[in-house]
Amino acid sequence: MAQKGVQLDREAFSCSICLDLLKDPVTTSCGHSYCMNCIKSFWDEEDVKKLHSCPQCRQTFTPRPLLLKNTMLAVLVEELKKTGLQAAPADHCYAGPEDVSCDVCTGRKLKAFKSCLVCLVSYCEKHLQRHDDAAQLTKHKLVDPSKKLQENICSHHDEVMKMFCRTDQQCICYLCSVDEHKGHDTVSAAAERIERQRELEVSRLNIQQRIQDREKDVNSLAATEVDVFLAHSQAEPKTRPGFLRYSSEITLDPNTAHTDLLLSEGNRKATIMSKQQPYCHHPHRFTGCRQVLSRESLTGRCYWEVEWREVVFVAVAFKNISRKGRSEECCFGENDKSWALHCNKNSFIFLYNSIRTPFSGPQSSRVGVYLDHRAGILSFYSVSETMTLLHRVQTTFTQPLYAGLWLCGYHGDTAELCKLK
Repeated sequence: MAQKGVQLDREAFSCSICLDLLKDPVTTSCGHSYCMNCIKSFWDEEDVKKLHSCPQCRQTFTPRPLLLKNTMLAVLVEELKKTGLQAAPADHCYAGPEDVSCDVCTGRKLKAFKSCLVCLVSYCEKHLQRHDDAAQLTKHKLVDPSKKLQENICSHHDEVMKMFCRTDQQCICYLCSVDEHKGHDTVSAAAERIERQRELEVSRLNIQQRIQDREKDVNSLAATEVDVFLAHSQAEPKTRPGFLRYSSEITLDPNTAHTDLLLSEGNRKATIMSKQQPYCHHPHRFTGCRQVLSRESLTGRCYWEVEWREVVFVAVAFKNISRKGRSEECCFGENDKSWALHCNKNSFIFLYNSIRTPFSGPQSSRVGVYLDHRAGILSFYSVSETMTLLHRVQTTFTQPLYAGLWLCGYHGDTAELCKLK
């Protein structure tokens, strides 16, 4: 009981602004006491409004009161310090080296209770109450205490970075969007966060599905690999109307297109141009090979057709295929992240991981591609009045795939993702 009485006495002689024992105490006409420097600093901020108030009861004073030291109160505080009151409150309330401290507290700082992403200030529980009492501050975004608030400030313009530049893959402020990032693909940081969360959820579901599929495989080891392959093969359509049931509306992604390629027909057609196209910089753009990927990812069963002239690689690839230069890591079919069918007027070559498999087949200006992602089947067909299988792959796809085109001819050559009905 004695200790509780000491704690109450300390609170009675503490400044409600700094939460420490009063220093050079002054008392306002409303009866509340503060440290001389604390109340002066508080009223300095209110000078603009020409109206000064008590931080506790909000009584207003006009003009600004003249403050005089409360001598009797100062003597009492000094006497109380000698009795050991300076040890309270308990040490666990104070911020240690690993804690986020309150930015408003003076002297020994208390632990922060919340951080404000708008004010970029961390508050202890008592100072947070003052923040919440102000009507204009109630819409501010409060989060758990964070030491990284300054990372939300643009180093160039000293503004909060509320936008995201998809072109350069970095957070920016609104001034950056009209300055060095002008013309870039920019969205709000909140929108980008939602998109990233959506992609993570899709990835999580794909991983979960693969785990379930592997569990089914383990439970059905009474079956051989040949049996599994035949079972999947039997499910593959045999006629073009059967394939068209799985047709997908696929478009080409301008952010991946090489600058020699012009996209048209609703971003379904790619044409080699003699002059580079004025695409903005993007980390997903192919810089060496005249390649482009689809905007849509491909999972499940999909079918699409490509109309081509002269020479083209019809491909599928993982999103994490390299984009810079002409190394094997970037070219469709030359790495373990892509599969490609090289088509020209004389022959066909299938490529995967730099392994080339040449074969012959009926010549046609249209190639059909059938993908059964879960079954690991990728088939290429020559499409004319009939459909002829050119090459089939049986493998395991560990990520969603994207349709790809690689044009290797001359100015004016085209390849197009056909619009199927």
